[in-house]
Formats: sequence, C-alpha cells, structure tokens
Amino acid sequence: MGRERSASSGDRRWSLWSLPRQALVYVLSVDLLAVIAIAASTAWPVPADSWTVFAVLLGCAALHLHSSRWIERIRRDHSHLPHVDLCSIWIVAGALVLPPTLAVALVVIMYAHRWWVVGRWDASRPPHRCVFTTAMMVLATLAASTVAGITGLREHLRTGQPDGPLDLVGLVGAGTAQWLVNTALVAAVILLTVRPRSVKDAIGSGADNLLEAGQLVMGGFVALAVAWWPGFAVPMVVAAVALHRTVLIHQLELAARTDTKTGLLNAEAWHLQAMLELQRTRQQPPGARVGLFMIDVDHFKDINDTHGHQTGDLVLRRIAAALECAVRRGDAVGRFGGEEFAVLLPGVEHEEAVAIAERMRSEVHRVLVDDGNGGTVAGLTVSIGIAVWPEVDEDTVEGLLAAADAALYDAKRLGRDQVQSAGRHRRSPWTPAARSERPGV
Repeated sequence: MGRERSASSGDRRWSLWSLPRQALVYVLSVDLLAVIAIAASTAWPVPADSWTVFAVLLGCAALHLHSSRWIERIRRDHSHLPHVDLCSIWIVAGALVLPPTLAVALVVIMYAHRWWVVGRWDASRPPHRCVFTTAMMVLATLAASTVAGITGLREHLRTGQPDGPLDLVGLVGAGTAQWLVNTALVAAVILLTVRPRSVKDAIGSGADNLLEAGQLVMGGFVALAVAWWPGFAVPMVVAAVALHRTVLIHQLELAARTDTKTGLLNAEAWHLQAMLELQRTRQQPPGARVGLFMIDVDHFKDINDTHGHQTGDLVLRRIAAALECAVRRGDAVGRFGGEEFAVLLPGVEHEEAVAIAERMRSEVHRVLVDDGNGGTVAGLTVSIGIAVWPEVDEDTVEGLLAAADAALYDAKRLGRDQVQSAGRHRRSPWTPAARSERPGV
C-alpha cells in the first residue's frame, strides 16, 4: 500500500498519504470504526475467571510468535512474502470464550507485540498497514464474539456446560463471521489499491482460504480446551508451529518452480512438465497430440532502453498475465529467460493451437503499462512459433522446442507480430540466446 517512507519525515510524506483517495478514505474509516468499537466494548462486564483464560491465551500467542520467527525468516528470505503469523488461532479462541472487552484487548496486545518483534523490521509494512491490520482483526473478532454471545456459546463454554449441536452451530457461525468480515475488509482494500484483474484475486486463492479455515478450526478447539482447563491451550502452540513448518515447505516447493519476475513456471519446472506430458501423450492411442509454443516479445530491448529496466520488468509481468488469460485450463505457461516464454498445450489440434496463439497476440495488443514518468508503454506485440506433435517429427521436448523456435524465427524474419507453424522437420538448432543477441530482434 504505497512505498515505505519514514514516518518521521512528516505526515504528508508518510506512505499512508500516497494511497489513492478512495483507498485512503476507506483505510481511515476502518481505523476509526475499530476505535469506536473498542471504546464500546469496554462497557461489557468482565467476569473474574476470564482473566486467567486471557492471560493463558496471550502467553500462548507470544510463545507461538517467538517459536515460529525463525521459520518465517527462512520463508521470507526465500519467497519474499509477508510474515505469516497464524494469529487467528488465538484470536478466534478469545472471541469464543472471552467477553468482548478482553477479546479486543487480546487482539490489540497481540498485534502490538507482533509489530515490536517483527513489523518494525519489515520495510514492506509501513506503520499504517500494521494499524489497519489490527483494526480489521478487531472488527472481525467482535463479529465472531457477537455470534458467540447471541447463540449462548460463550456462556456455555464459560460455565463448562456445552449444549451439543446448538453450540456446534454457534461455533461454525462465529468462525464464519470472523472469516467473512476479515475477507471482505481485506478484499476491499486490495480492490482499491492493487486493482486486481478480478474479485477472485482479491479474496485470495483456495490455498490461502484453506489455511485460514484451518486456523479457525484450530481456534475453535483451543476454545473448547480452555473451557475445560486453561492450561490445555499450551500444547496447541506445538501444532501451530508445525503448521508454520508446513506452510514453509509448501512455499519453498512453489518458489523452486516459479519465475520470480513473472510468477510463471520457471524454465526447469516447465521443461519437466513438458517432458512428462510428451511421455504420457506418446503412450496414448494414435491421434493424441501435444503442442508447444515459443513466444518472444518484439523489440523488447527498445522498451528497456527507452523506459528503463524496471518498466521492462513490469511489461514482462503484464505480458505474462495476458498469456495466461489466453490459454486453456490445463495449459502451462513458462518463462525461459529474457523476454521469451514457452507454452505447453496438452491434447491440442493444430487449428486450435493457431487460434490460441492468435488470441495471445490480441491479449498482448491490449496491454498498457505506465512507466511512472508520465509515459505509457503501448502497442506491444509478440511473435509466436508453434510445434504440434506428432505433426512435427520430433521425439523429445528439446526437438519440439527447436522446431517451435525455428518457426518463431520465421515469424521474426517475416515482420514480427505474427504466428508461424513449424514444418515436419526442424531446420535449425534451438538457439534463443544467440537470436536475442542480434540487434533489432
């Protein structure tokens, strides 16, 4: 949400004020609403026995944060993604078993501690983002707490007299309320700042929401445990740290397959997938096909020379997104380095491959990139070479790539911004690096 600047340089230079106007109004409104909600929650009475549960949950949250720091440091260093704290485990538990006053206090103290331990060293998270995250969690917690109070779940847990199916409804309802409020608040700020391609991108991937659901479930079991005896929350710290480890392994595996500049498959991961697909296709009955594209951005060197390499990198990301929009579900788009991309198309006929390639050209034509200096990069084009097995008589991925690359060179030679198909036999070795070094290509 804006480039990070020092808050000491004055409010008008703080990154908060660099947000788009609508986003700024939204962020400040959520912050103000959270302050009002915090003030209102202080009127709620606090039973004496709730302080013990509050202290245990707060202690477990602090132990969890400190125990998982080294895992998160490794994950951030490799994936360059924000710190994952899994705080929802303790926040949901607090919303279910604590009165609103202490549930809100738990959120505020946890996130203040989190900022002191992690946030103040994270240049990608200026202070206003930490405040906004806390405000969102306060509102989500109060939503869950309200459901727990209305359904009687909180009172049943406090007195140790659960009511079976009815309390299960309360438990699921409270978790759902927490998720809905949090997701809606996050999605809104993403739509106002990042402006993703679709609402689906704003609400998070399936994996992100599954992780959040896992936290909510674990929080529910923590609430049940502390209702029996507060000390039973402590073993859940081990489970929470183990969940961090699982997230780390998954993201390291993903990072090993992903091109950091575009988010596509990297060359190694794409090549392995293409090898497996070609092997599978060769074992199918006659008539099975697999296609490969080689794609090169026309005159990309001119973009770097005119607008700078940072704009060039942004152009590559936008083109990568355009290519992904044009392919079918199940096709694999990868980056081969520089301005070259490759596409794997299982089970594609030659005519369909040509249609997909033409759709890619059209999508790239529509790409517009602001260079940050008042200029716009437009009129982008790509040249595409197609090779479809078994029409192209090659038995390896390398051979098919060589054929597609030869067709790509034909597209370049004939004027660029066009699609060419490989003949049955390749005519030249696959040498993309040598081609890209030639002036004007």
